[in-house]
Amino acid sequence: MLNTTEIQAIIPHRYPMLLVDKVLELVPGERVVAQKNVTINEPFFQGHFPGNPVMPGVLQVEALAQAGAIAILSLPEFTGKTAYFGGITKAKFRQMVRPGDVLQLELTLTKLRDHAGCGKGTIKVADKVVCAAELVFAIE
Repeated sequence: MLNTTEIQAIIPHRYPMLLVDKVLELVPGERVVAQKNVTINEPFFQGHFPGNPVMPGVLQVEALAQAGAIAILSLPEFTGKTAYFGGITKAKFRQMVRPGDVLQLELTLTKLRDHAGCGKGTIKVADKVVCAAELVFAIE
């Protein structure tokens, strides 16, 4: 299990854009299971939406991508690099994410090369899939 400090040693994200709280399982270059605790104190809830707080879908996918970046950048050959979005396909949002939800971010890498990678991921809340997407990473 990795905590926030250990995560920040792998990926460059920092508050308020760090959307992974801890890593529960990690097989570098293959798979990651991570967690994000969604609280009412998230800065985006101030405007999305007042009186009806909903985590934006783009930030859900960003959290999933950060988990995937941890799986990639934990490999020794990618130490000190950054994983950027190269593409998002087949993104589906099945349920709203609200304050108090605990996101389980699961991503399996399907391809990994020198400067790119692909992965399939899901986000679950209480074992129910709330988001799924296929992601492409550009590594620099």
